[in-house]
Order: sequence, then C-alpha cells, then structure tokens
Amino acid sequence: MNAERGPSRLFLLVGDDEPRLRAAGQARLLELQRERPQAHVITAPPAMHWPFLYPVCPPLPAGPVIVWADAAHRAFENHQTSNTRLVTTQASYLMAEWDASLAAHGHACLVATVQRGPAARHAEEILRLRGIFAVARIEEVVDGVAASPEPVVIPPAKADATSGTVTRDILAAAFREADPAARLRLCVEALGHGRTAPALLAAASACQEVNDLDGAARDLDEAIALAPAWAALRFERGKAWLRLDHMEEAATAFQAAADRLPSFGGAWGNLGATLGELDRPTEALTAFEQQLRIDPDNPQAVNNLGVLTRELGRLSESEAAFRRVIELEPNLAFGHYNLGHTLFLQGRYQAATTAYRQGQARDPGRSPVQGSRLALCRLATGDAAGALAELQRATGAMPRDGRRQLLADTSAILWALVTHKPDLAGWQQVHDWLNAELLKRA
Repeated sequence: MNAERGPSRLFLLVGDDEPRLRAAGQARLLELQRERPQAHVITAPPAMHWPFLYPVCPPLPAGPVIVWADAAHRAFENHQTSNTRLVTTQASYLMAEWDASLAAHGHACLVATVQRGPAARHAEEILRLRGIFAVARIEEVVDGVAASPEPVVIPPAKADATSGTVTRDILAAAFREADPAARLRLCVEALGHGRTAPALLAAASACQEVNDLDGAARDLDEAIALAPAWAALRFERGKAWLRLDHMEEAATAFQAAADRLPSFGGAWGNLGATLGELDRPTEALTAFEQQLRIDPDNPQAVNNLGVLTRELGRLSESEAAFRRVIELEPNLAFGHYNLGHTLFLQGRYQAATTAYRQGQARDPGRSPVQGSRLALCRLATGDAAGALAELQRATGAMPRDGRRQLLADTSAILWALVTHKPDLAGWQQVHDWLNAELLKRA
C-alpha cells in the first residue's frame, strides 16, 4: 500500500490472516525497537473498548514510546446504519484521536494490525487510503510472512480494576447488536454502572437511533458537562441539533468539534453542510476546503465544493469539482447531474445534455427533477420534440402536488432560458404544454 508515505506515528498492518498479521506486527515492533533502543513498549487497551474510552490513548511515559494494538479492526465494528453511526466507532475519528495524542507526546507511535474483511465492512476508508490513512504507514501483509525471527517482549495491557471494563464490555456488545431496541437496552444497562461521559455518549447515539431526541439531548448535555474538551460529544450534539432542525446550534456544535479535533474531516464536512443550509456559502466553502485538506479524495466533500462554487458563480471551479467527483466515483449519478447543471449555466447545452444522460444511466430511480432538466437541455440544443417527450416521461407518474411544483419550476427556468436565447426554436410548444398542465390543476 503506502508504506513509504507520511509520518511514522501510525503503522497499520493490513491482511487476511490474523496469526500472520500478528507475526508481521511483532516483526515491525522489533524493527522499531532497534531504531529506538530506549523506547518503552506499551500495549493499548483492547480495541473493542476504544469507542468507549476518553481519552482513547492511555497515559504515556516520557521518552520514546511504541504502543502495540493487536486486532484494531475490532474498534470499528458497529451495526448501526451509516446515518446514525456513533462517531467513536468510525475509523477516521478514532485514528485522528490516536494521532493527536501521539503528536502531543512527541516521541510516540502506534503499531496496529487490521484484518481486511472487517475493515471492508466497517472501515473502508482504511483500504481506500482516505483521510488520515493516506498519510499513515499502511503495509500489506500477504501469504508467506514469517514470524519474527527473535522474540518480542510485549507487556500485557494494564488490568482495569474498576467497573469501567464491565461497562465497556456491555457497550461493545450493544453496538454489535442488529436491533436498535436491544442496543438501547444494553446502553441503559451500562449507565447503571456509572453515568460516565463515554456511557452517556453511547446511550445518546442509541436514543437518536430510535428517535428519542429528548433523551439524546439530555445525555449529551450531561456528558459535555463531564468532558467538555471531548470532540466526539460536540459532534454527536451537532447531529442531535440537526435532527431537531436547529441549524445555528448544530453549526456551533460542529465548529466546537472541529476546534477540538481539527484532523477529523467529518466535523468540517458536517459544519460545511450546515453552514450551507444556513445560506452562509463563503463560510461553508472554507469548512469544505478544510475537510478536503484532510481527505482530498472524499467524493461527497468535492461534490459539496462544486455546489458551493456554483452558487457563488465560480462556474469553472464548479465544473472542475464535479469532474473530479466523477473521476472518484464514476457510478455516482449525482456527480453527472451536478456537472450537467453547471454546464447548463455556462450555456454549454450539448455537453450538459450528455452529462444528464450519463446521470440517468446510473440512476435507477430516474429522478423527475433531473429528467426535467435534461428536457430543458434538449430544448436548448434545438430538440423541442425530444424535450417535450422527456418532460412528459419525467413527470407523468409524479404525485399531484409534487408534479405541479416541478412543472412550475421548469416553467420558470424555461422563461430564463428564452430570455437568454430569444431565438430558441420550438420553445413555444413546450411552454404551451406546461401552461396547460398547470392550468389543468389550478
């Protein structure tokens, strides 16, 4: 993979076979010990507990330190859907926390093993070298890797004599449940062992999943009072504010998360999206640019950049962004649709028609809105009959109210197009049909 790139704080060994991975990891440890003969070797807490630890990195002694983490993929297992997923189970977030702690120490690194199968299911960004994983030292472990030729002394993790380990076991089991109600029940059980910030964070995530937004807000506010510097709490609070459509509060929360963990691209991305909804495009653009500095190959971030630069009238930048989206995700329909819209605004109607057709070919639902825009592109290229047929096909099966709104929007765009191209052939028949349909449902 990219073993030659980036700083030496994060070493991730990725492969299919766990024993072989462990052997390769121990060989890497031995190499690092030779490079840093005075280094302390410390075993990280069990990876399945990482999402429920604050901070995730244990206290480190002064001087060179190597932290060993076997089976780090167990930290990322979570059976929530992507929209509700607890942020501390996300690989990009957890590794940003680790990296920040190691950087603050100044002489520490992490060596971790990651199985490819679990990573593909729960942490695809590792395999795609996205974000922080583009600059980590990620090494492919293949068949035939031998065990370390000499023994490596790896001290065991320090035993946790408190009730915290019981709580973390319960929470780890909760997020491996497929049923949200079972997850919430286990999170409530964990709170019975102590209302700690990690337990409250987990419970709030489970509450949001079952639409108990009041419960989520209560638990998050209590957790923030306990751990005000923890970025994860601010991020989840922003998600909760979004669910309530409190956009200003959500933006404040996401900004607080980004301030506390600047290397976590998700905080900047959510901040940018929220600022965009608040009609603050310049600030939103700054947030997305920060996200792209962290994760330049994030197609959603590039897409958002394209939308904002289009809104700001910077059409050449918008076009470049959408072409980059298509390069990153060729089968993403809305990359093609968005490119089509930008080309239409540039007056490049034939190219816009091609882009919209490419979007339709990748869109199983054949969006009626995008179909209506394709119709206007066809009209602008002189194909009035094709435009009318396209418009009828796109809107024919829509519910009454939605169809009426789309026809009204299409009529407004048509008038703008005719104002720009007063010699446009065939526009009258499209206008007459739109007008008749709108009057029919008046």
